[in-house]
Amino acid sequence: MVLQNDCPKWSQAILQPAKEFNLTPLPVLAGTIPPELTGTLYRNGPGRLSIGDRRVGHWFDGDGAVLGVNFGEGKASAVYRYVQTEGYQEETAAKKFLYPNYGMTSPGGWWENLKPTFKNVANTSVLALSDRLLALWEGGFPHALDLQTLETQGKDNLAFLSHNQPFSAHPKVDSGEIFNFGIGINSKIVLHLYKCNFQGKVTQQNTFPLPYLSLIHDFVVAGDYLVFFIPPVKANFLPVMLGRKAFCDAMEWKPQLGTQVLIFDRHTLSLVSQGTTEGWFQWHYTNGYVAEDGTLIVELVRYGDLQTNQYLKEVATGKTTTKAKGTLWEVRLEPQTGKVIANTQILDRWCEFPVIDPSKVGKSWRYTYLSSHREGVNENQEILTAIAQRCLRQIARFDRQENKLVVADMGTNIYPSEPIYVPSADEPTTGWLLTVVYDGNNHSSEVRIYHSDRLDAEPICRLGLPEVIPPSFHGTWRNQ
Repeated sequence: MVLQNDCPKWSQAILQPAKEFNLTPLPVLAGTIPPELTGTLYRNGPGRLSIGDRRVGHWFDGDGAVLGVNFGEGKASAVYRYVQTEGYQEETAAKKFLYPNYGMTSPGGWWENLKPTFKNVANTSVLALSDRLLALWEGGFPHALDLQTLETQGKDNLAFLSHNQPFSAHPKVDSGEIFNFGIGINSKIVLHLYKCNFQGKVTQQNTFPLPYLSLIHDFVVAGDYLVFFIPPVKANFLPVMLGRKAFCDAMEWKPQLGTQVLIFDRHTLSLVSQGTTEGWFQWHYTNGYVAEDGTLIVELVRYGDLQTNQYLKEVATGKTTTKAKGTLWEVRLEPQTGKVIANTQILDRWCEFPVIDPSKVGKSWRYTYLSSHREGVNENQEILTAIAQRCLRQIARFDRQENKLVVADMGTNIYPSEPIYVPSADEPTTGWLLTVVYDGNNHSSEVRIYHSDRLDAEPICRLGLPEVIPPSFHGTWRNQ
């Protein structure tokens, strides 16, 4: 598919496959790099959305490419590499798509789609361990990368996982432990729960049967609990197996099922309670904690239905027409019963990618950092030209205590990625926000650094990148 000339500026960032580059010093475009900022920013996202004249069927299908930006002694350098998955290498050699995926059926027809192999695109997030970086994807093993060169070392089963135990893309790191999950599809649908050590080895696991295959992207740690909201989305897998539908098109919105609440003990990974409440959909949670009265507080970006999935599918075409507004909500739960006590919208602003200070995972926190949009824009025009919910016009800080939002407006045709919070060793309550920006005005990418408590001021520093970095999904920071 060829992108149309009337597509918005952001589409130029995904028009052609991204170009890799070796470790390169970054020029300072404005400001100064904080000398105490020492470590590496990693970001992962789809770098290749087309081969030849054929484009992927959904934004989630793009081959993963990882950016590493190294900071130290007031200087910065960057490297950008595709994750060398088996599927990426085979399709590069063949110069065409070979595998079915989330938004694609196999080019070989229904017989090829009977094969159980989907391409692991390794494009969703990253997890920095002591000796390697994991490139994560929803439906399979991570791929291990070298922390400095980003060279792919191969699939990583975390010293324990079997072939049908995926390790999902949103692990939670808290108090020396890593928690994650995966959805297993075999003779039945199961939720796999994992606990890992900081060496990236699974030390404990459990499974819980699910009544049907849903779309579960994330979960939350809340004190002594792990909380899942299972949206009322049910996959009709038969047309997928017959090659008549891609996986994303087989997802059916069934609000009558309600949202299922699952609460597990983080220490034993055993079920504590389950319940049902009104139906909604979410991709991402902010955080959770146990309140003084013993109830659980969970914050997330909530959608009224599954239209967001169609919206993200349209991103791959370079032009979106579907509206799907996500806003910030707070849910209060009774942990022993799974009952929802209160469900409250706390920010009526189109937003996504909520993040926090990593030291606050599972604990009470004050500031939520997120991607947002300009207040009062015309949703039929500017919002629909933004890159779905993944590349909005602003990054922002929401003060939960004062119910106040402070934004860093990027300006016209400039699109920031998810902000990554980096704590300051000198000022424990503040830090920096790092975001990778695509400038559609001059077709370039840069890294911007902001004071976390001064987002409405100019960035501390702007750094030029040698190539355009397509909008990515998730990132992390690793101290040096």
